Amino acid sequence: VQRFISEDRLPHLLLYGPPGTGKTSTILACARQLYREREFGSMVLELNASDDRGIDIVRGPILSFASTRTIFKKGFKLVILDEADAMTQDAQNALRRVIEKFTENTRFCLICNYLSKIIPALQSRCTRFRFGPLTPELMVPRLQHVIQEEGVDVSEDGMKALVTLSSGDMRRALNILQSTSMAFGKVTEENVYTCTGHPLKSDIANILDWMLNQDFSTAYRKIMELKTLKGLALQDILTEIHLFVHRVDFPPSIRIQLLIKLADIEYRLAAGTSEKIQLSSLIAAFQVTRDLVMAKA
Repeated sequence: VQRFISEDRLPHLLLYGPPGTGKTSTILACARQLYREREFGSMVLELNASDDRGIDIVRGPILSFASTRTIFKKGFKLVILDEADAMTQDAQNALRRVIEKFTENTRFCLICNYLSKIIPALQSRCTRFRFGPLTPELMVPRLQHVIQEEGVDVSEDGMKALVTLSSGDMRRALNILQSTSMAFGKVTEENVYTCTGHPLKSDIANILDWMLNQDFSTAYRKIMELKTLKGLALQDILTEIHLFVHRVDFPPSIRIQLLIKLADIEYRLAAGTSEKIQLSSLIAAFQVTRDLVMAKA
């Protein structure tokens, strides 16, 4: 992108990838580099998903912005369509003609989360850039910069928890950092997990231990108590337990059966079933697994 700008040969851009990875920031930084402060308003048209971007807007304001030439100034105008995957098919179809017609004096930049929701005709008119989830190596230095500037107290394990829970989304990492530091003052692993309502690793280890080593009613009672005490959602517990299942050394055939059962429970939860019954089902799945392992041994 830097090369495109320095050689003044910016193509139409299509930036896609998960949220919080810097797509909008990238194009705004480019726009600031291309245009001076006072011409920014007249040269850049930014439309977000919150603005109306139906077919009428594409044929009206966007068309009239793109079709007017800039007097005295060389260079091109820039139209930024943020969250373009929220645009209707009709609007996207109307846009492809506009893009083609006014390439002479306007560049379009489409930003979206899902590439599949952008029609192929638009994809082929743009240069695509994929923004992947950020790696910890990229996130940690930036987080440390923010922490230093803001004077926040963050422990080593707190930093790890921030990076783990945000799963490559920088915006989310900063939000968690802010809310945890406001709620608890010190950002430690436990505080981060408590603040986001995420089950602690120790809690998950306990739940797994109860399901595999206690009888059904004891396990059910203890897990219900923990859920109520910590306000945990079964969906989160299930997601975390799924990671543990891959680490525990089960015989392959038994692990396969258990994973299929977990998938069923997750599907049923998504359909809005009762958490209590699904929790029983989860414990039952592990107890059956335990009995099978014992039988094999």
